[in-house]
Amino acid sequence: MERAMLWFKCAAMHDPVRPVIKRQAAIGWEAKNRQVDLVIEGPLKGDELLKRMNGWFTADVYKALEIFKLYGKLKVLDDYDLVVETQDMTQMESLSKNLAEAFQEEAWIEHMPRRKLA
Repeated sequence: MERAMLWFKCAAMHDPVRPVIKRQAAIGWEAKNRQVDLVIEGPLKGDELLKRMNGWFTADVYKALEIFKLYGKLKVLDDYDLVVETQDMTQMESLSKNLAEAFQEEAWIEHMPRRKLA
């Protein structure tokens, strides 16, 4: 299993940015005739997080999602980092090449090397 961080060009400032989770998603209820205090908190899934970034990047996130799905899957790592996971480096390299062809310098991945355990 190989992992890489996702990078996009910011639509406003045109600098490299990556989607991360700053706070858990919190959902609850509004009742017409009573107060409901129940709130459910949970992380967004990888594709949900990227879809919510639509319009904030110069690249089309929906097209990027299609490319990511061809080679691997998106995952939120440690409830913070959005990463793409592929089976091996060959798929990772193909993914990187496909992103470059589709988006040039608007979207790319940065491989996360495995760390050796001491």
